Amino acid sequence: MKVVLAQPRGFCAGVERAIEIVERALVKFGPPIYVRHEIVHNRHVVEDLRARGAVFVDEIAEVPDGAITVFSAHGVARKVQHAAAERDLPVIDATCPLVAKVHSEGRRYAGQGREIILIGHAGHAEVEGTIGQIDGKVYLVQTVEDVATLTVTDPEKLSYITQTTLSVDDTRGIIAALTARFPTITGPDVRDICYATQNRQEAVRHLAEQVELILVVGSRNSSNSNRLREIGAELGRPSYLIDDAGHLEAAWFDGISTVGVTAGASAPEVLVRGVLEGLKRFGPIEVEMLAGTPEDVRFKLPSEVSDD
Repeated sequence: MKVVLAQPRGFCAGVERAIEIVERALVKFGPPIYVRHEIVHNRHVVEDLRARGAVFVDEIAEVPDGAITVFSAHGVARKVQHAAAERDLPVIDATCPLVAKVHSEGRRYAGQGREIILIGHAGHAEVEGTIGQIDGKVYLVQTVEDVATLTVTDPEKLSYITQTTLSVDDTRGIIAALTARFPTITGPDVRDICYATQNRQEAVRHLAEQVELILVVGSRNSSNSNRLREIGAELGRPSYLIDDAGHLEAAWFDGISTVGVTAGASAPEVLVRGVLEGLKRFGPIEVEMLAGTPEDVRFKLPSEVSDD
């Protein structure tokens, strides 16, 4: 069986930075280190950090007085920041810089007296954090149909922003519907949308041209991993989202000679390697790397854990 690896795949710069922040904090300050929500949406990453002394909590109230506290890569609402500040908790902010940029854009638009339309998934940690970072009214839209039923205060004073784990392709139709209904609406340049999301989705599209079946390594609560699986399915390829090699099922590969493998932006490469080993249970494999967009993005670490 030929196995084609997507490129790029797996960790993006924001995820690498967030994990490194927790790892460095554990070394510098010693365990326990408290992290509000999962640092990234991957079960294996979270369990590994938990075993090394990270404690994941849902609310700031669960953090003991004086404990080192890390905000996850998805960002947090201002009320969470204020709650930590009121208790003088030493905070290290692991919010992805691209998410922080969306927060800044939203606040800038709101400062101009505009209401904000956020394109994103209800209940996602990033969406909740973004809404909580903006003063004024924020409307959440998830589909083109949502745009048709949207009621705003002033149609002439609107701006939109997007969840970073949505690609240009994911948002194009919604933005077009917003522009058609509200011709004066403003929004960020498409270049501001997360590079990693777009690159990984394009890689899956190229993968689908060469394989009969696609495996996406990632956790169920990972928005971008779910979207990679959806794209494979939309392109007519049986596509499965798996946590690790333990979730491979022999029946999937009956009559299959080419398999594509990719990973969501929060899935470590070690899990991909494990899947390759797992595939050998069903027979010999030949691994090939797909050509793709190179990524060399690196984000600066916060001063609390940097070497500077």
